[in-house]
Amino acid sequence: MHILVIGGAGMVGRKLIERLARDGRLGDAPISRLTAHDVVPPRLPQAPFATDARVSDISVPGAAAALVAEMPDVIFHLAAIVSGEAEADFEKGSRINLDGTRHLYDAVRLIEGYVPRLVFTSSIAVFGAPFPEAIPDEFFHTPLTSYGTQKAIGELLLSDYTRRGFLDGIGIRLPTVCVRPGAPNKAASGFFSGIIREPLAGQEAILPVSDDVMHWHASPRAAVGFLLHAATLDGRQVGTRRNLTMPGLAVTVGEQIEALRRVAGDKAVARIRRVPDPVIETIVAGWPHKFDARRASALGFVAETSFEEIIRIHIEDELGGRITD
Repeated sequence: MHILVIGGAGMVGRKLIERLARDGRLGDAPISRLTAHDVVPPRLPQAPFATDARVSDISVPGAAAALVAEMPDVIFHLAAIVSGEAEADFEKGSRINLDGTRHLYDAVRLIEGYVPRLVFTSSIAVFGAPFPEAIPDEFFHTPLTSYGTQKAIGELLLSDYTRRGFLDGIGIRLPTVCVRPGAPNKAASGFFSGIIREPLAGQEAILPVSDDVMHWHASPRAAVGFLLHAATLDGRQVGTRRNLTMPGLAVTVGEQIEALRRVAGDKAVARIRRVPDPVIETIVAGWPHKFDARRASALGFVAETSFEEIIRIHIEDELGGRITD
């Protein structure tokens, strides 16, 4: 099996590649080759199969065609401009999130007889207010950001190209992935991770919203699990509705902070500094906060059930099991 990971230098892409290298297989099929792609060189771990890295911009005509020319069996499409940056730079977000996705789909479509499994990472940002208490699978798309709009279009194209037999697509709407390791990025949701990650590392964190803001979360470990399960899921079980809201955990910022207190104590919580940001507050106010993801759960997707579990996964996976005093 040949696997292509587009967006392989990003946090989730890197963790996905590391997991595939450890497992040596995807489902029941042994992996023979993995190609990692991004706009910067992806890091390749040691693996029991051949690996290679590609660097290009999939929004440039011809770049996606070059990536799929060798007809990988499974394509993970993770490449995207994050929410805050897509809102600040409309042209860049549209070019990468919309045009890049369309170029990829069309590159697959134009190879006669080639129908790979294509896993597309979408977002809960495809939904917009007003919301019910818990958003069901049947809730309509009314995104209130450019990022959400771009992802919603990607979902619609994925469904149509699958219906036409051009590819075999599964779209997964990821919760906000928390706790994200590494340096902060330009995502409007970045503070959800920052208020946990920085205090655990002995650093100050900025909280730009109020404690009563609720959001939908899953760990990086769960996100990788979603991707792997989507890649091996029987399409006949999914049916024609090829985009799925992933399970997650709905907690308020205040509940996140109290979970941090239980895991790491008052000293860690004291490192959180409240600095309201009206721009972030406005963006976050238009996001959904709780889902009824029973369809994905019935199909076998699994997430954490407590925020303390999410914090402990971060400590185990990123901090070597230790917290900075």
